Amino acid sequence: MQNHSLVEFINSIEERIVSGGSITKPEARQLLDLPDDLIMALAASADRLRIHFKGHDFDSCSLINAKSGRCSEDCAFCAQSGRHNGSSEIYGLKSSDEIMRAAVSAYNWGANRFCTVTSGGALNDQDFETLLGALENVKKEIDINLDASLGFLNDDRVDRLKGVGITRYNHNLETSQDNYPNICTTHNFQQRVETVKKVLSRGISACCGGIIGLGETGSQRLEMAFTLAEIGVDCVPINILNPRPGTPLENARPPEPLEIIKTIAIFRFILPRATVKLAGGREQNLGDFQGLALRSGANGMIIGGYLTTGGRQVKDDLMLISRAGFRLPERGRRMLDAPLTK
Repeated sequence: MQNHSLVEFINSIEERIVSGGSITKPEARQLLDLPDDLIMALAASADRLRIHFKGHDFDSCSLINAKSGRCSEDCAFCAQSGRHNGSSEIYGLKSSDEIMRAAVSAYNWGANRFCTVTSGGALNDQDFETLLGALENVKKEIDINLDASLGFLNDDRVDRLKGVGITRYNHNLETSQDNYPNICTTHNFQQRVETVKKVLSRGISACCGGIIGLGETGSQRLEMAFTLAEIGVDCVPINILNPRPGTPLENARPPEPLEIIKTIAIFRFILPRATVKLAGGREQNLGDFQGLALRSGANGMIIGGYLTTGGRQVKDDLMLISRAGFRLPERGRRMLDAPLTK
């Protein structure tokens, strides 16, 4: 097709989605093959879809790495795996006071959500009970939405997390089903899918996305997005590989900024009603393109750092979010308006 016809093609899919339809896999593949000089047209269309379905509110989340390292799983990208030679910190479950302080910081930053993350396939019973108590205290003291990412869950643990106020659970698929054996061998893709479905069946929101740059093909990246749509997840974090020393992927080459922008936009087409969240690796891989990413279909971001790597200054991210045209909560606006301290 000529460029004019391709723009009409993009706009026709947008109009169909706004009218209640959906994009097909062949159409998504055509979007993936768009030349670079049409990425801005694709991004603009995805941004209009974001505005139509999600408005100008922004979903920001702050994490605490509450238990780090010595994970028995062998995920090829992860510095916390005990099977690699990564350099991540190793420590047991943080205290209730440490978790509370992190939640207070998230609140003061204006984050909508506070997510407690622990390494490993699942917490032992003692740590799980301790963490439940800590989260219950946070819920009583701080008006912030609670998320958790604690690995695999049984039905009882899902119900107990819901009971202490967890409203969203993170469990990423990471990549497509056929690429998954190249990334992890200690558990399988279907186990991850079943965990996400279990959480959704109990009325908890599912935060479920993946990492781009794991050696997947473009088609495999699309397959992951369509799987997320089929499962019905409502929050999709898009991580971009930030290769960690000592892991099998330490020498992998992450995708270029325009490829990332294109991916974010296509995810919005496939998952028009979901929160699409910029996550790990955005600073290193997008750089000055982060503002464009927020006008290419994304409407959320992790702020304040990640599990094993730091992030930007929170105030810089709040400014980025505001300048991209999103509404900040009052707490975020107060922090943005506060004078810089030495």
